[in-house]
Amino acid sequence: FMSVIKFSGLTTFAQIIALFNLPMNLPLFIAKRYLVSKKSHHAINIISAISVIGVSIGAAALVIVLSAFNGISDLVLSLYNSFDPDIKITITEGKTFTPDSMLFEKIKKTEGVAFYTEVIQENALLKYNDKQCIAAIKGVTTDFAKMTRLDTMMRDGKFLLENDSGSFAVIGSGIAAKLGLSVNDYFNPIEIFIPKRENVAVINPEDAFNIGYTYCSGVFGINEDFDNKYVLLPISFMRDLLGYNKKLTAVEIGLKKDADQETILEEIKMLLRNGSPQNFSVKSRFEQNEVLFKTIKSEKWWTFLILAFILVIATFNVIGSLTMLIIDKKQDITTLSDLGADMRLIRRIFFVEGLFITFTGAVSGMLLGMLVCFLQQQFKFVPFSEGFIVDAYPVKMIGKDILYVFLTVMLIGLFAAWYPVKVFTRKNFAV
Repeated sequence: FMSVIKFSGLTTFAQIIALFNLPMNLPLFIAKRYLVSKKSHHAINIISAISVIGVSIGAAALVIVLSAFNGISDLVLSLYNSFDPDIKITITEGKTFTPDSMLFEKIKKTEGVAFYTEVIQENALLKYNDKQCIAAIKGVTTDFAKMTRLDTMMRDGKFLLENDSGSFAVIGSGIAAKLGLSVNDYFNPIEIFIPKRENVAVINPEDAFNIGYTYCSGVFGINEDFDNKYVLLPISFMRDLLGYNKKLTAVEIGLKKDADQETILEEIKMLLRNGSPQNFSVKSRFEQNEVLFKTIKSEKWWTFLILAFILVIATFNVIGSLTMLIIDKKQDITTLSDLGADMRLIRRIFFVEGLFITFTGAVSGMLLGMLVCFLQQQFKFVPFSEGFIVDAYPVKMIGKDILYVFLTVMLIGLFAAWYPVKVFTRKNFAV
C-alpha cells in the first residue's frame, strides 16, 4: 500500500483519499466505524454503552422534569383562572373609589372585553352556630361566575348568589370546614360582622359592627389560597351591609379568548391615566400573582440547572470512553500518520466520535422522556390522592424546552469530547 503511494508520487492526504475513492468527510466515516465496531478490549465497548446510557438518562430526566413543571404551572394557572380575572383595576391610594360612569363605560366597551364585574371586598367575622372565623367577603355581580367559571369548581351545593328568596353565600371549602357549614341549612343563618368605619363610642360591642345574615348555597374548592379565605356574596348585599351607594374596591375584567391582553391592558391604562384624576392600578393575572408565577418559573430553571450538573457528571463516562479508545487505536493513528494525516485530522476523528456518543444518548434520552410523558398523559401512571382537583400528575411537553435540553446536552458533550481528544492525543502521540 505504501509502495503504491510512493510510486504514484502522492504527497497529500487529500490525494490519497481521491486515489482510493475514500469519503471526503473521512473523520465522520472513521468515527462511525469506531462507534459500532468491536474494540480489541471488551471493556471499551461496555464503557461506550454506559456513556450513551448515562447521557440518555440525563436527557430523559431533563425532559420529564421540565414537562412536569409545565404541567404544574398550567394546573396552577387554570386554578387561578377559576377565581382571578384577566385584568383587575384598583385604586392606588385608599381602599374604595367611585367609578366615573362614562370612563368605565368606555372600558366596558373596549374591544376584546367580554366580562365586566364590579367588586366590593372586605374582611369580616363569620359566625355559624357556635363556630366563627375570619374571611374575606367579596361582593360580585352576576358576570363573575361566567368570567371565572367558578361554577365548575363546586364541591357541594350550587353556585347561586341570589334569587327571589333573597341573597346567598358561596363559600370556600376551607371556611366551610372551619364553620361546620351545612349547605342549604335554612334554619341557621351565617352571621357576618364587619367593623363600622365611623369611630363612634358604643356601649354594646355589637353596635360597632355592621351585621348581615345569609345562607350557604354552595361550597367551592380551588386551592388553599382561595378555599381558606373567600366568601362570595351578591354586590347588592354588600352595598346594603356597608352602606355603599356607588363605591367599589375593584373592577374585574374578563377577556375574549382571542383578545390581545397586553394591548387591552395598555389601552385601559391610557384611558384611566387620561380620563381620571385618581391613580389606578391595572394588573394582569400574572401581575396579580407575580410572586407565585415567578417562583414556579425560577424553581423550574433551578431544577434544570441541577440536573444539568448531574449530566456533566454523567459525561465523565464519555471522557473515559474516548480516552480508552484513543489508546486502543494507537496503531490506527500511527498508520494514518504514515499516510499523511496530521494531528488536526486525527483529533477530528475522535472528536466526532465523542459527539456521536453524546448525540446518540441525547436523542434516545429525549425520545424516552417524551414517551414517559406521553404515557403519563394517556394512562396516568402517577396518580394524585382522591379528592384532589386532578386525578393524576399533570405533564405538558413544550417544543422549546425539548430544544433547550438538546442544546444543553450537546454543549456538555462538546466539552466532554474536546478535552480527552486535546489532552490525550498530545500526550500519547507525536504526529
